[in-house]
Amino acid sequence: MSTVAEIKAAISRLSREERAEVARCLHEWEDDAWDRQMQHDMATGKLDGLLTKVDADTDAGKLRDLP
Repeated sequence: MSTVAEIKAAISRLSREERAEVARCLHEWEDDAWDRQMQHDMATGKLDGLLTKVDADTDAGKLRDLP
């Protein structure tokens, strides 16, 4: 049995509260990875073009509130 299959089997035996705790933990890890990627992209200039366009669109009044 693979590790993933073992983890899934173990999770299926958890209480609702324990599953919620595992889900929160996994979500935090995902958020941490996202944050690290965004920080890396900002530091390496990967988002510079996008930010320049956003600034230009803001200055030109092209942005509007979401519904």
